[in-house]
Amino acid sequence: MKNSNHREITLILETSPPKSPATFKQLHALFVTSGLALHTYPLSRLLRGLAAFPPLHSHAAAVLRHAPPPSSPFLSNTLTSSLAARGHTLLALSLYSLLLSPFSSPKPNNHTYPSLLKACAASPPSARHGRSLHAHLIKFLGDDGVDSFVRAALVNFYSKCGRIAACRYIFDQIPDPDLPTWNSILSAYARRRSNYLGCADSAAEALALFEKLQFSSIRPNEITLVALIGACGDFGALCDGAWAHAYVVRNNLVLNRFVGTALIEMYAKCGRLDLAHQVFDALPQRDTLCYNAMIRGLAIHGHGRRALTLFDKMRFDGTEVDDVTMVAVLCACAHAGLVAEGRNCFTTMEVDFGITPRIEHFGCLVDLLGRAGLVEEAEDVLRRMSMKPNAAMYRSLIRACRIHNETEIGERLIRKLIQLEPEHGGNYVLSSNLYADINQWDGVDRVRKAMKAKGIDKTPGSSTVEIGGVTHEFLLGDRRHPLSKEVYSMLDEIERRLLQHGHSPRTKEVLFDVEEEDKEDALTCHSERLAIAFALLSSEKGATIRIIKNLRVCGDCHASSKLISRIYEREIIMRDRSRFHHFRDGVCSCSDYW
Repeated sequence: MKNSNHREITLILETSPPKSPATFKQLHALFVTSGLALHTYPLSRLLRGLAAFPPLHSHAAAVLRHAPPPSSPFLSNTLTSSLAARGHTLLALSLYSLLLSPFSSPKPNNHTYPSLLKACAASPPSARHGRSLHAHLIKFLGDDGVDSFVRAALVNFYSKCGRIAACRYIFDQIPDPDLPTWNSILSAYARRRSNYLGCADSAAEALALFEKLQFSSIRPNEITLVALIGACGDFGALCDGAWAHAYVVRNNLVLNRFVGTALIEMYAKCGRLDLAHQVFDALPQRDTLCYNAMIRGLAIHGHGRRALTLFDKMRFDGTEVDDVTMVAVLCACAHAGLVAEGRNCFTTMEVDFGITPRIEHFGCLVDLLGRAGLVEEAEDVLRRMSMKPNAAMYRSLIRACRIHNETEIGERLIRKLIQLEPEHGGNYVLSSNLYADINQWDGVDRVRKAMKAKGIDKTPGSSTVEIGGVTHEFLLGDRRHPLSKEVYSMLDEIERRLLQHGHSPRTKEVLFDVEEEDKEDALTCHSERLAIAFALLSSEKGATIRIIKNLRVCGDCHASSKLISRIYEREIIMRDRSRFHHFRDGVCSCSDYW
């Protein structure tokens, strides 16, 4: 067959490949009779086509096996990547293993690994194979022999697997990362986010990386911005989040449902529910993700009725209701004390939407009942669940026991909780709180000794406040800040004015059996109090103060923040690990129901 016919057949394979296995077999016969089977490039096109049909996979392996002795793994790489791209990960790995045979020649090269790593990243059960591939490529290529494309594939693999340390280590070895690689590393930090309060360190790293990206020649796209906007929300970086929003508008990027959802969540997490609603209203199309984000935002700000109204609109619009929607709706009911509405949503969601309650839904129901003082009913839900309760459900109900003085039930639940999570410091703190509420200091002492014996530390309270686009962090009793002297002087003034306005420190919030005066000193040094003092010093008169705390705000800080908002005529918006509190004119948006 002439070379022109060879090129014609190859072109057909590339542009209009046969549509059936039988036709491919006929084409293979033509390859053999014409001598085309002796040419590497046409064979690679044939292998790609055969990989599209699972019944022909063994045929493809036979074609590869009978190909002329290769000088490179090109044909093997072609078939491996074609199989991997179509989701046949284990088959691709089996083919790859043939290259590892001591009798195999040639050995894998840089083109062997990217498609395999991508396939392993897309298939969680295959993640362990991806780590093995990493070891293999170092063995065969050497650390210096791994090119940027393979490193980028490794970044993507470890990003999808949540192995953020490995992901960052490899990313830092790439001289000039391309946009997909930047997106992979930013997405790695984004995936680490689990809720509204966690992973501030990850968010800070993501923001620092984005600053680095801006000094490169790479221009962000929608994927980059979704990761960045999510990090801004986690870290409470409103200025950076607003900048990202402006970047979308300024560069005429599409405000699609993914970017829109990210912006809604970011503004809600930063305390700007008004801006979250503006974005929601401006979206040309709203899907389930958009509605879920807006309902969840309303929920954590305590707007239960508005969340239910939006839920009704979602149903009226014909938007699909999923299990995440129902978690958000039940959460909204719990934060607003809408017991009847929450019960009804829980009992009807399987009939109305075909959603079988998961543990998250049961957790919301327990939280709803516990907050409302229906502690025994909530405990009965735990007993009658078809699945084993998790630690979060126990913690939620134990906090309710503290609020409603159900000490006996609380002690019973704490024993179960510590059995479930014996190494979790927060569980012991809950136990200490419960004993401190009833002045059982011997119980508090027992808990402290148990923590010390197990080497368990309490998670330190941390609060951040953003002033002029710069985020400042304070810990309990923190004196690291450059303006520490001025902050503590302001704190003294705040405490004097609080006492003048009738504030009585709730010393039971301090866990240790010490003198009352010492307890009061301990309360004034809580991280949120330091952050508020700094904000009063550093921000313009009348400006809103936005605080993010990693733990649940204590009762004394909640009471004092209400009074501070009135004394200093400031609105204070505080996000703790449970929800938002909007303090204004001496009252809180939660109506002391949190």
